[in-house]
Amino acid sequence: MKNQKLYNGLFARVLLIMIFFFGCLFLIGKGFYYNAVLAGLFGIVLLVELYFYIKNQFSFYDKILLSILRNDFSANFPEENKKNNFRNLYLLYDTLKFQKQEQTSKELIYRSILDNIDTAALILEKEDEDWNIFMMNDCFSDLFKVPKVSHWKYLKNYLPSLCDEIEKVGFTDIKSAISIKIEDQDLQTFVLQTSQTQTYDKEYFIILLDSIQRVIEKKEKEAWINLMKIISHELMNSLTPIRALSQNLLQIVDQEKLEEEDFDDIKSSISTIINRSDHLQVFVENYRKLAMLPTPNKQMTPINALFDDCLRIMNPILKDENIELINEIKSSRSILIDKNQMEQVIINLITNSIYALKEKTDKKMFLSSYTDNNRFFIVISDNGKGIDPIIKDKVFLPFFTTRKDGAGIGLTLSKNIIEAHGGYLSCQTDEDKTDFVICLI
Repeated sequence: MKNQKLYNGLFARVLLIMIFFFGCLFLIGKGFYYNAVLAGLFGIVLLVELYFYIKNQFSFYDKILLSILRNDFSANFPEENKKNNFRNLYLLYDTLKFQKQEQTSKELIYRSILDNIDTAALILEKEDEDWNIFMMNDCFSDLFKVPKVSHWKYLKNYLPSLCDEIEKVGFTDIKSAISIKIEDQDLQTFVLQTSQTQTYDKEYFIILLDSIQRVIEKKEKEAWINLMKIISHELMNSLTPIRALSQNLLQIVDQEKLEEEDFDDIKSSISTIINRSDHLQVFVENYRKLAMLPTPNKQMTPINALFDDCLRIMNPILKDENIELINEIKSSRSILIDKNQMEQVIINLITNSIYALKEKTDKKMFLSSYTDNNRFFIVISDNGKGIDPIIKDKVFLPFFTTRKDGAGIGLTLSKNIIEAHGGYLSCQTDEDKTDFVICLI
């Protein structure tokens, strides 16, 4: 119905041309040649008008279809075309134009996000068998002093080491460290991470690079901020009541005459000040343990001897708590460690597991060890309450604890000791089991 006017217009014009054409033949047959010529001229005029009418209609079709094919939505069309014969076609054009504008807006937002992150990002787009640069963020361009080139072969002229590394593995997923020389500077080490993705008939390759030094600095800054928050919290918790009580004492002793109850207030205030001072002293001592950890005095130590000594200390506590110990450590090998420091780590981890098993009825603790890629692993596990995912990233922070009587340095100290040995301490937890894994190189 919407194109009815178009069909009616064509039909009327064709009908008029046919009437004049047959009328012309009829007049010739009757011998009215002058009238026949006149009718023929009118028919020719109508035929020419029909030609231009159809041409105008198809011209609009061509123009709007070319705009869609070329992805160019800047053209403006007459209002009558939007309402009459080409309503559906213009509706398609308008819909695609809106989608294009929406897509452009999203691309600008995505590009803005990429340009404002601290990680160097490069996105490649595959065309035939060649890779072209689809997007390069400002961080990548600034960090490596590279102009925003459009082809992979041009990028190779600026960063041959990076391009050779990616080509060597055939544009597959990578997660590793890479050394890159930037202009005349020394080699710098970066964390390289790549991934492939495909959308319809397009294939993309994403490259992310981050300076290891910047990652370390960021982690160090976060660690310092967290540590300062904890220290400030502890100091204020003690200094605030000490100051308040000191002011109260000053007011009492300034009185001309002291009553008996004033002496009770003085004793109570002094007792509280001593308690808070003791707390501060313990806090400082614990901090000194973390900050002044001695260098490990490493000696070859049998694994069995290490655990026998630790369990000799902890077995009475395990029995009192009705904890079933499943010891699967049967290694006869020796490792190069500071035995006293490593005993402290194992006792800390076993104590941590004992606390986690407090609310369980069926209490089990597991000790195991294994070797993988020339690294020795010790695993201390329990089937306790586990670690809440909310606090999982905080368990190794200094002075962080969920225990009322805890100092919050056990896991931090253990982690520092293992790292001083050149290894690492990690934690894995699920609903049924929590593992603390010691890795020693």
